[in-house]
Amino acid sequence: MIDGAATTCDTEAAVRELSVVGVRVELPSNQPIVLLREVDGDRYLPIWIGAVEATAIAYEQQGVKPARPLTHDLLRDILAALQAPLKAVEITELKENVFYADLLIGDNLRVSARPSDSIALALRVGAPIRCADQVLTEAGIVIPDEQEDEVEKFREFLDQVSPEDFAS
Repeated sequence: MIDGAATTCDTEAAVRELSVVGVRVELPSNQPIVLLREVDGDRYLPIWIGAVEATAIAYEQQGVKPARPLTHDLLRDILAALQAPLKAVEITELKENVFYADLLIGDNLRVSARPSDSIALALRVGAPIRCADQVLTEAGIVIPDEQEDEVEKFREFLDQVSPEDFAS
């Protein structure tokens, strides 16, 4: 354990499973965003992320295999070599507009990580992504039916964007 970064799992808060809708660049700031959707609900969770993490998420969603492993691929391979599977990712907290997440590894280990890195890793290993209900209540948004067209436009955008679009 380094500076309290890893702890044992001993309590389970109320969490909801999320799926990754995708990533895009928010204009005019050119800031990448990952959009998550509640699996058994109607809330979305937008999280602003870095360009490197956006690229890593987009690569995995689009099945792009880089010539050399990315950092998230390396971490996946290390966990596999150590026989310490990633059981889940949990977005645990929102403090001063900063999201926090934990990697749930093996039988009883919880490691603090950025949500963007956690999502990129979860996609690579097929681990569920969960969010504390309190965070969804605070930061989740419900998109009314008349705005579902916007979500569909977002999905169409994702079909046309390439991971290299996030590299600048």
